[in-house]
Amino acid sequence: MSDTDGRLDPMTVLPRLMQLSTVLNRSHLAERAMEQAGLALDRPALTVIITLQMAGKPLRVGEIATRMQVVGPHVTRHLHELEKRGLVQRVTDPDDQRARLIELTPDGAAAAGRYLQTILSWFTEAVAEWSIDDQRTFGALLNRFVDDLTARLSEVD
Repeated sequence: MSDTDGRLDPMTVLPRLMQLSTVLNRSHLAERAMEQAGLALDRPALTVIITLQMAGKPLRVGEIATRMQVVGPHVTRHLHELEKRGLVQRVTDPDDQRARLIELTPDGAAAAGRYLQTILSWFTEAVAEWSIDDQRTFGALLNRFVDDLTARLSEVD
């Protein structure tokens, strides 16, 4: 995956990234995990509850949107449905009594937990035969790559 001077050759990596994208999309990973977790949500609604679960605290709508990389009205549409289903609720922001935060209800936290448990078990099984060093290296490099690519693409925008 490198050219003659030892540097990474992006032309050798690109097909593998495309293959990974295809595997994740064609395998219907999110849909299969939702089914196994007993969730009947669309992907954006799922992303809202996972975002809240990963945050570990209530968030403002704008913060949810930022973390999802979408606009606020997109999140608000999904919040209404999630509220009706009893998966999220609005609470007063303790730092600003005029503002509202969104938090998972116990049912919402349980649903997000079931989904994450399913996904994480699949990922864990995929690297189970790897050495601990390989797992750590992969995690560190993947994080670095995503962060650097995201930063670079935001400069292009």
